[in-house]
Amino acid sequence: MTNKLIYQISLTMINGVGDILARHLLETFGDPEAIFSEKKQTLEKVPGIGTLLAAEIKRPEVFLKAEQELAFIEKNNITPYFLTDNEYPERLKQCPDAPVLFYFKGNANLNQKHIISIVGTRHSTDYGRELTAGLIDKMASLLPDTLIVSGLAYGIDICAHRNALKNQLATVAVLAHGLDRIYPSIHRNTAVEMLPQGGLLTDFPSKTEPDKPNFVKRNRIVAGLADATIVIESADKGGSLITADIAFSYGRDVFTFPGRVTDTHSKGCHLLVKQNKAGLITSAEDLISAMRWDIPQQKQSGAIQTELSFPEREDFTQIQSLLNEKKELHINQLALHLDIAVHQLSGILFEMEMNGIIKTLPGNIYALVKN
Repeated sequence: MTNKLIYQISLTMINGVGDILARHLLETFGDPEAIFSEKKQTLEKVPGIGTLLAAEIKRPEVFLKAEQELAFIEKNNITPYFLTDNEYPERLKQCPDAPVLFYFKGNANLNQKHIISIVGTRHSTDYGRELTAGLIDKMASLLPDTLIVSGLAYGIDICAHRNALKNQLATVAVLAHGLDRIYPSIHRNTAVEMLPQGGLLTDFPSKTEPDKPNFVKRNRIVAGLADATIVIESADKGGSLITADIAFSYGRDVFTFPGRVTDTHSKGCHLLVKQNKAGLITSAEDLISAMRWDIPQQKQSGAIQTELSFPEREDFTQIQSLLNEKKELHINQLALHLDIAVHQLSGILFEMEMNGIIKTLPGNIYALVKN
């Protein structure tokens, strides 16, 4: 097995040979050992290889680096997954640029029945963090076999991991560097907490720095591991949109939450909807319904809540009482009754609308949603 693994790791250590070309070599010669055993002249004739890459395949340094990596993963109880292994995640295997080899430390089932990737801005707002917490809390309640995938980054990523841990859901972080380090280091404790019921995954060997291009590359794994990618908050540019685009290119489902049209961190979410790349959801139930996932019978007792759960608040109750009495009120009238500034009130009304308590009528008029 070790000898076989040396050839598998070596295939990923060849300068200039990425996952797509490595897969082509496998299809041509059958297995990694056959690739390295082949004559240089034969390798040169393979489309995409040529003289220079054939020489790289034959470099002895390739095996030296592979031996060092093998020693590292054996010492640290890291599991390698090669593309042809039976245990290799089925969803990821379907992706044309899936990693030929990746490394995993943890205990998660990477072929879990329900897997979602949750991504978003590093500069998350209270609104985004609240949505993330509510989504994961409800998924844990309705589908406790859900695996949460994200990238361990600041903002929405770490919020997703921590809320998964809080709700006893398995959660996996896809890293942009080797497993000999954690970036950002401030998230090390969370990463360690994830190992018993989740794990850390990367296709980068040890000693790989968390350089910017690596984050873009790792996004294909975040998208490829999951049934669906959910964008919580995103500006009009950034890694979350790249992940969503990759998921869309794989034919996977993409969903996003709405925000105010003026919110910077919702511009990317709205853009995905306008481009017909993402479906709009406001709750875990929306996601489950769109994915046509079956909720276990015991989880369906009583009425199913259709919006994210927010704690009962006094300002919500006051507005509900007013609208129950007056039926419909303009935002300015509401502000006068409540003695609150319009700009403060608009935020409260938005939360209530997202929670399905009120609805907006033409002309900034609000009314209760009839049950």
